[in-house]
Amino acid sequence: MTAPVFEASCRSILPDGSMLTITATRRPRAGRADVKCSVPGVPAQAERMQQVVRLARHTEPRYDSRDQVVLSADRALDAATRDWELAAVLADRIVRGVFQAARPVVANGWSDAWHLGRIDGRALVNVPDGVLAGGPDALPHLGALTGQPDPGAATASARAWFPLHSGGEHDDLGWVEVSVRPLAGALDADDDAISVPDLDALRQGQVRSVLAGARHFDGRGQGQWKTTVRFGETGFSGDSYGLALVMADRIARGREFMARGRVIATGTSSAWHAGKVETVDALAPKCALILREAGPGDRILLPKAWENALPQGMREALRARGASLACVERIGII
Repeated sequence: MTAPVFEASCRSILPDGSMLTITATRRPRAGRADVKCSVPGVPAQAERMQQVVRLARHTEPRYDSRDQVVLSADRALDAATRDWELAAVLADRIVRGVFQAARPVVANGWSDAWHLGRIDGRALVNVPDGVLAGGPDALPHLGALTGQPDPGAATASARAWFPLHSGGEHDDLGWVEVSVRPLAGALDADDDAISVPDLDALRQGQVRSVLAGARHFDGRGQGQWKTTVRFGETGFSGDSYGLALVMADRIARGREFMARGRVIATGTSSAWHAGKVETVDALAPKCALILREAGPGDRILLPKAWENALPQGMREALRARGASLACVERIGII
């Protein structure tokens, strides 16, 4: 890693042929957010830029939380435009000294999996000389910038599902995905590199607290991993996703056996650090939802406190579908 600069710019070619400039500046974090972004008149694109940068940082072998990076676009961006994503990632890396460009950078590329370092493609058809183009036929992953292996190869990911109950016809199973990558150097347990780019600051803190507690109980998970947590649906409330989150994390870190199908779990805890699993509300509708959605190979995990109140015939119905059910009061090898 080279010495960071305090300002860096990258450009990207927009669909109309004009040039977008993304400027990144770096300053001491001082308790502020790690990444702040602005796009004139389009706050949704600013949120997307922040998400992209945070996800792409997951592929870096080291974690340094001392600085804040502020990125700004010099013009509004259409909601459907995504080719600027690679330029934003590179501006963030250049200003922090993670990547050193030999000349001014013009880059076009987008990804649905920045946390794996993968660059899925670009909208730019005719690529001018000197433009850094992302995609399988050009720059396929971020490691290729410096001749390194695909960073996705060092990342392990796992998902678990949990009931999303709001009392309506849109009740469904949501998923939480945990991706982990070994850190080059251990961190203090209180400073785990856990990124939750899809959620607001309050819920990010809740997710970090759950993982920190559960890893403390595990005894081997703190300070060793760069972690990214993603949710398939972000408009939920409550904390009943906690057991699903913990299970996805344990599977990703190799601390839990994988199911033949999905892990579907609901449960919370006031003491994850002690490994306890506690009850959540809405037993009847959540069990009905699980019965409706469960399939062959699925492993259902529910709080132990629910065991005597489960709907009659639920275990038998799940077994007939090839799914299994366990009511648990502690995390561990389940």
